[in-house]
Amino acid sequence: MTGTALNWSHQTRLEGTPTSASAARAFVCEHLVDHRLLYLVDPVRLVASELATNALVHAQTAFTVTLSQANETVMLTVRDDSDEAPVRGPHQVMHADGRGLNIVALVSLDWGFSVDDGSKTVWACFATREARYG
Repeated sequence: MTGTALNWSHQTRLEGTPTSASAARAFVCEHLVDHRLLYLVDPVRLVASELATNALVHAQTAFTVTLSQANETVMLTVRDDSDEAPVRGPHQVMHADGRGLNIVALVSLDWGFSVDDGSKTVWACFATREARYG
């Protein structure tokens, strides 16, 4: 969404505590409903949960969740205070952990990350119906 005018953007800072993953899910749900993007609630909420959990487990810091829309793309970002790049592990069906970024890749249109100045941002984007069917 670089160089694209934003339709809207919302941001919240959450503490590095176990309840913050739930707060991240509620945050994205609230704003997607407000913007009448109900069909994106489940996939974006799932990705928000995975990215927030990764921030809690791996970075162990507070993190910022941003949800925005530019044109026909909704972008979710989670920025934490660790400069350690996320690692997408191999898919292992019987393992209870290590699936987060694989889920993000499956559910989102695209995803990626950037690392700079002692922090990292992991992002995922989702197409609106206008992009898919317009």
